[in-house]
Parts: sequence; structure tokens; C-alpha cells
Amino acid sequence: MRTTAIPRLALTLGEPAGIGPDVAIRSAWQALDAQVVMLCDPEFLTQRARQLGLCPELVEYQPDAAPEPQRAGRIWFLHTPLAQPVQPGQPDARNASGVLAAIRRAVTGCLENEFDAMVTGPVNKAVIARTGQAFTGHTEYIAGLCGVSTPVMMLANKFAKVALVTTHLPLREVAGQLTCQRLRDVIRVVVTDLHAKFGISKPRLLVCGINPHAGEDGHLGVEELEVVRPVLEALRRTGLELIGPAPADTAFTAASLARADAVLAMYHDQGLPALKSHGFGETVNITLGLPLIRTSVDHGTALELAGTAQASEAGLVAALKLAAQLARTTG
Repeated sequence: MRTTAIPRLALTLGEPAGIGPDVAIRSAWQALDAQVVMLCDPEFLTQRARQLGLCPELVEYQPDAAPEPQRAGRIWFLHTPLAQPVQPGQPDARNASGVLAAIRRAVTGCLENEFDAMVTGPVNKAVIARTGQAFTGHTEYIAGLCGVSTPVMMLANKFAKVALVTTHLPLREVAGQLTCQRLRDVIRVVVTDLHAKFGISKPRLLVCGINPHAGEDGHLGVEELEVVRPVLEALRRTGLELIGPAPADTAFTAASLARADAVLAMYHDQGLPALKSHGFGETVNITLGLPLIRTSVDHGTALELAGTAQASEAGLVAALKLAAQLARTTG
């Protein structure tokens, strides 16, 4: 981690045929007390900017130069070539190698203290999969590059912070993945990073049950009795402040959220609908458990909007601001 008053952020644009490049270009007009370095093909970026009716000043990134705050209309770029020309809304699997190369370069830069954090635009998993590359998502891919076995997805906005025990799984597989070891590891990662990256001295974590009414003492499911309660009781004895298992249908009430610094949901659609209903488009995805800071937008590639100037950059700006904030906290 570099220690500087002006954090340097690596920004990957994701699927080039989607709105990632659009919102990245538009975000360059947002004043930011950080230097944003876009890992991109400058010729492609210039072309997309013209399609949006914009004319940014492109400046090649110099690693040895002191970082400067973002100035409206200026884009620092680190040349990361694409294999093929890009048509908005028409993904080409031959460009997947460039998408992944940008992610790898950003990770390397963070691990080698060149960058203070990385921010990622949305990728198209299906397009990458057509190349034969094993890719289930940013979170798992970056964790693999970092040698981390338990990355944790957390999304945050002004309403709440919500971490997930399981992520992109069919619902029928969730209970089988809810093991004592998995839950224990995830809770430790969340609590550690709430302290280390968010600066919360003694985090309080509200843990949801997996079943309706948190199992109702075994009448509606036994996972709370066999997994969740024993893990929470054991971790409380080590000094962690854990609330639950809490029924998910009341976990997001104002009274419940006031008691906790974050909520731990057992599966994707248990926690994220409540969160995104209070700020979709401005919710930030943070990967916990990594030896670096990584934030991302909470939306997809929206291929139908690419190149139309209709995509909002608000989510990316929120991700950039949070990455800079976390970099200052940990720096």
C-alpha cells in the first residue's frame, strides 16, 4: 500500500462493448481527490468518447510521476490493447484476453504498491467463458490472483453494508454450502476488514438465519441449530460482537440496522434486494479478504445502452470515492 494524500486508483473498464467505458469516460468530469488511471486502449477510448459526444484530454500515465487529483475532462491511461475493434452492444470474445489482462495488471500494480486500490467496471462472464477461460466472476478471479481462498462479497450504500456467505449459487445449493467452517471463515474476514479497511474499532455484525423466522427453533429448518448458532457462540467467546441468527425479514428494519455496523446474509437474494432497493445504481461492491482494496459498480454491462450516452456514471463515481476513502483509511 502506497501512503499518499492523493491515492492512485487503477480503473479497469470491463466489457468494452458494454457501458463500462461509457461511465468511465463520463466519470472523468467528476472532481475527485485521487488520481484515476484507466487501463484501456486509448484509440478505443477516444472512439467511444466521440460516440458519447465528449472530448476528454488523454494523458499517458507515468508511474514515476507524483499522483495528481482528477481534473475535469482529463483521463490518465495505461495502454492495455484490445485485439479487435469494438462495436457498442456487440461483444467479441476475442477481446476477452484484453479484459482479463487489464484486471491482472491492476492486481499486480496494487500488490506491488504502484496503486492504492483498484476499481472494476462490469464484465460479461458469458463472453469470457466462450474463450475457455475458467471465470466465474471478478471476485473469484482476483482472489485467485492474490492466492486468497475466502474472498467475501460485500455491497454498501448509505442504507447499509451487506456481506454474503454464499454468492452466485442456485438456491437449491445454498444450504449445502453453509458449513461451520465456511461461516466461521467468512465472519472472521468481514470483522477483520470492517476494522482494517473501514476503521471500525469493534465491529458489530448482524448475522441472518437461512430459514424463515431463523428456523423457529428447528420447526422450519435445522441449519440455525446445527451450524449458525454454534459458530456464533464459539466466536462470541473469542470477543467478537455478533447478533443473531436474526430472521431475515426483520434484519433490515431501522431498529435492527441501528444495532449493527454490517449485516451478513446467507445468500445473494436474501440480502441484496433490500440493500439495492435503497440505492440501486449507487451501491458499491467491495471484495473483502484481499491483500488489496477492490471496489466495483453494482450493475451489469447493459449492452443495449452502450454508446448511447444514457448510462449514468453515479455508481462508478461512488465506487471510486469509496476506494479512495478506504485507501486513506488503510494507508
